[in-house]
Amino acid sequence: MNVALIGSQGQLGSDLASCLNDVTALTRDQLDITDENSVRNCLANIDADIVINAAAYNFVDKAEDEPDLAYRANALGPWCLAKLCAEEDKTLVHVSSDYVFAGDRQRSKPYDETDRPTPTSAYAISKLAGEQYVQAYCPKHFVVRTCGLYGHAALRGRGKGNFVETMLRLGSERDQLSIVDDQRCTPTATADLAKGIVDLLKSNEFGLYHLTNDGDMTWFEFAAEIFRAAGIDVELTPITTEQFGAQADRPRYSVLSNNRAQQLGISLPHWKDALGEYLAERNG
Repeated sequence: MNVALIGSQGQLGSDLASCLNDVTALTRDQLDITDENSVRNCLANIDADIVINAAAYNFVDKAEDEPDLAYRANALGPWCLAKLCAEEDKTLVHVSSDYVFAGDRQRSKPYDETDRPTPTSAYAISKLAGEQYVQAYCPKHFVVRTCGLYGHAALRGRGKGNFVETMLRLGSERDQLSIVDDQRCTPTATADLAKGIVDLLKSNEFGLYHLTNDGDMTWFEFAAEIFRAAGIDVELTPITTEQFGAQADRPRYSVLSNNRAQQLGISLPHWKDALGEYLAERNG
């Protein structure tokens, strides 16, 4: 399994690099996935039969002001990769998001891969377009939808940062925090997701998959468990999405069903166990 890993310095990319034996790690400085010539020249010089795209534009609110930039990175980049991987008969792994679903307040059933996406933000629209390009142009593909990633690379200033580290920082600075309590999802440890992606590659069963830690929670419930597990005393106040006032719309329910991956024998730990492992390694 010879792998070219794009976005190798991010949280997921760092953990993928640790899980793979024969990997060529590529940074944004080495490869612009939106430039066809850059991609073609780079892949031509790498002995890889698998390309993993762990790079993305993840600034959900900022995308409302610069949708073209989000679309270029999240849709046109994957389109370019998909075309060239198909030409070279390479397998392409592309990571997408639970945000492709609108997730109304009344929903309580996890989304599976057959559910129709209904994106409601510029970021979500760009992510769905990227999925569709990969599926349309590259026969040997794995499109993996996931949610709320957090990994240890954030501690080293790599990647975007994550909710766990933000909570731990704020918990050390403040006595009271207001956290959104009407968005239900499953934040996922990149260490677990990386292992799941490697297992998918070994299966050779191409297609669309949902892959998150098991269980679900609101961001308020997640924050409460972070502080409980970390032994930090903070007064938490639940608020609504409207009260928080983010620029971009977020799904109120975006829990993903992992049933298709589980049919291949691939399952990720419960989110509480994943969080506990993350904190233990962080403090170890």
